[in-house]
Amino acid sequence: MATDRSQLELTDPDAIRRVVRDARPNVIVNASAYNAVDRAEDESKLAMTVNGSAPGVLAEEAKRLDALLVHYSTDYVFDGSKRTPYREDDAPAPLSTYGASKLAGELAVRSSGSRYLLLRTSWVYGPRANNFYAVVKRKAAAAEPMRMVDDQTSVPTPASFLAATTIALLEKDAAGLMHLVPSGEATRYDFAREIVRLSGSRSQLEPARTTDFPSAARRPAYSVMSNARASAALGGALPDWKAQLQQVMAHLAG
Repeated sequence: MATDRSQLELTDPDAIRRVVRDARPNVIVNASAYNAVDRAEDESKLAMTVNGSAPGVLAEEAKRLDALLVHYSTDYVFDGSKRTPYREDDAPAPLSTYGASKLAGELAVRSSGSRYLLLRTSWVYGPRANNFYAVVKRKAAAAEPMRMVDDQTSVPTPASFLAATTIALLEKDAAGLMHLVPSGEATRYDFAREIVRLSGSRSQLEPARTTDFPSAARRPAYSVMSNARASAALGGALPDWKAQLQQVMAHLAG
């Protein structure tokens, strides 16, 4: 059973409980989130309800049914002060309301007593939503010039990779907290440059600084996460982000 916002409003705890109890699942996958990072600074209550409170309700219901809860979190729970990849046991210190709300959801899940697989990921992209990849791909197709930030570093993660690797982890009976991202790291500029290159576009890219684009929410300068724990659970290294991007674009072109 799958629900979207028209079928289940995550601001309504009673609705969450009703849907879960009617479905009686063995596994609950929560891929929903309030992810408008800048708008969350003005809509903190809504962000905290969806990202912080709703996962706690799902975890309570998972415990009641002895079901496994799969919940996704974010690299934005970190402040970016490290210069080596974050591990699962590094202390979170979110800079933004969005990051704080996602951390609240993590804490609610982990303190619930339920069985859980909590997966932190970063820079998720795909062809269907208005994400960074889709914007750059559209501009590249029109050969538009672009200025891209080169002082924010993380790991671009395809939604398709996230879905397939989550299934693989479930097949291994994985549980607990894991970072689920491809290998390697990139700045926004690196990511955009690779999209342009693979598109065969004539777009000209110019590096820029975060301060060139004032925003309501602060973002970590470095939020690369180590995927060593997930790799160990799966029995092998995870693919590089560039290989994943090439695969995504080849699939879409075909």
